[in-house]
Amino acid sequence: MGGHPVNLLFRFLLELIVLGVVAIWSWKTFQDWQGTVLAIVIPFVMAVIWGSFTVPDDPSRSGKAPVPIPGAPRLLLELLFFSFAVWCLFDLGFSGFAKAFALLVLLHYIMSGDRIRWMLKKPPLVKARDY
Repeated sequence: MGGHPVNLLFRFLLELIVLGVVAIWSWKTFQDWQGTVLAIVIPFVMAVIWGSFTVPDDPSRSGKAPVPIPGAPRLLLELLFFSFAVWCLFDLGFSGFAKAFALLVLLHYIMSGDRIRWMLKKPPLVKARDY
């Protein structure tokens, strides 16, 4: 179900919310021009990292991995990004939205159980050579 088009759309919307929340948090947290610059730079850097570090042949993505990584680190990266957005919402004083967003992320991962199992079973990218 992790690769189902509805779940992929759901994850894409969650990803957009992360970028929007981080932009708002940056703009509100930092003063003057720094807030404006960081509201652009931080979400941009996060989007580049999100799109670059991928598991080769991930069925929920294009299958192409500009920077291939194993499944467990990719899963950790995703959880860090979503958790950062939840923290930003709490920091901004939107605890209700933070809890709701955390529940939506949890729902997404429940719906993506097959993808999570696939990612955790994915062997390391580099195998040790037998000597």
